[in-house]
Amino acid sequence: MQTHQRTLLTVICEAVLEHKLEQALEKLGAPGWTISDARGRGGRGVRSAGWDTEGNIRLEIICNRELAQTIADYLHENFYANFAMVCYLSTVEVFRADKF
Repeated sequence: MQTHQRTLLTVICEAVLEHKLEQALEKLGAPGWTISDARGRGGRGVRSAGWDTEGNIRLEIICNRELAQTIADYLHENFYANFAMVCYLSTVEVFRADKF
């Protein structure tokens, strides 16, 4: 089976941002995304996810590199200054290129 190269944008941030991020992704043209709960410790302390909006979420988007960079830039410009957020890009191999 042939694979195709795409970019995975992973965002770990405060759960309170979930709906704002979904709206932004829709507006920016993300083909789809996955959101899951995340727990851990970082520069802003321990995030326990004890309350729905107290914890962290992990947002993953697979798309072309240009769109991933556009989304990452938007998040940086609009959220980094006021919210705990980490973004990183990874190159991934997908089987169904038409999905991404």
